[in-house]
Amino acid sequence: MIKRMDNVGIVVEDLEATVAFFVDLGMQLEGEPQQVHGPWVDRTVALDGVKVDVAFVRTPDGHSRFELMRFRNPAAIGSEPRNAPANTLGIRRIMFAVDDIDAAVAGLRARGVQLVGEVVQYEDLYRLCYVWGPEGIIVALAEQLF
Repeated sequence: MIKRMDNVGIVVEDLEATVAFFVDLGMQLEGEPQQVHGPWVDRTVALDGVKVDVAFVRTPDGHSRFELMRFRNPAAIGSEPRNAPANTLGIRRIMFAVDDIDAAVAGLRARGVQLVGEVVQYEDLYRLCYVWGPEGIIVALAEQLF
């Protein structure tokens, strides 16, 4: 049976920009990006001649992390349009808890990140928003109010 969730894999075109986005958001880079290749990778992912650059970023509490991957071979393929709306099938967003949503949004806007909609309040429980992350990833931010 499952013990825990280890990571979420995200395939990207611009590994450096994606790492920088998540580090700016407060995640921590684990080591340096590395290239992974060899027969074991080919067999695992059922592709031939795989060469992929991999970087891991983790949340400050150490409980969650992303495996960010840039495929050099075979080239990555798109499965949907970039900046697809929130009702598109598949994994649509990643949510992070933040202490101060206004400060988080201001910091992201200073880096050119745009809101998908607007910052809203859900009852007396949360303030929430979606922002466009790199590679069309929707990143949700939630500030708990209680």
